[in-house]
Amino acid sequence: MKIKQLTILLFTVLNFTSGLPPKLQKKVDKVIKSTYEIEDFSFNAITISPKVAKELPSKFGNDNLFKIESQNMDHGYAYVAKAPSKTAQYDYLVLINPELSVVKAKVLIYREEYGGEIGSKRWLKQFIGKTQNDQFRYGDNIDAIAGATISVRSMTNAMNDLMQSLKILNAKGIL
Repeated sequence: MKIKQLTILLFTVLNFTSGLPPKLQKKVDKVIKSTYEIEDFSFNAITISPKVAKELPSKFGNDNLFKIESQNMDHGYAYVAKAPSKTAQYDYLVLINPELSVVKAKVLIYREEYGGEIGSKRWLKQFIGKTQNDQFRYGDNIDAIAGATISVRSMTNAMNDLMQSLKILNAKGIL
């Protein structure tokens, strides 16, 4: 019984020291659990030095790039960020495997009345399997969505920036 309580306590501490707001952390945890079909995992922030962060197209702080591990198994990384929509920003998550290809992209919180279609699994699956060597082009290899042009372009740009950032981090031996 004490081992189970210790495991739950450790899991809670590891998951809630990430710096993400609790509501966002809960959504991230749910996506990780369903994607990797795991219940217990560690979610550890990866710190990028300010010097390296300046070189990266994506924004990296102490609270948006995490390593995901469970039972001594490396599942890869989670990147949590915001992207602009017409008048607000939306939160999104990208799960990346150890080989640095996209496992899942998910819009976690969308704050606009229109454009929420970018959160559909069908649209987001365009990014699955893509790597640091891929480039996304709105209207070419990324589908447009009527009524969500700003959000689609924003997510496309965010994914391009992330892929470029992963390439740089990989080349520097950080990932």
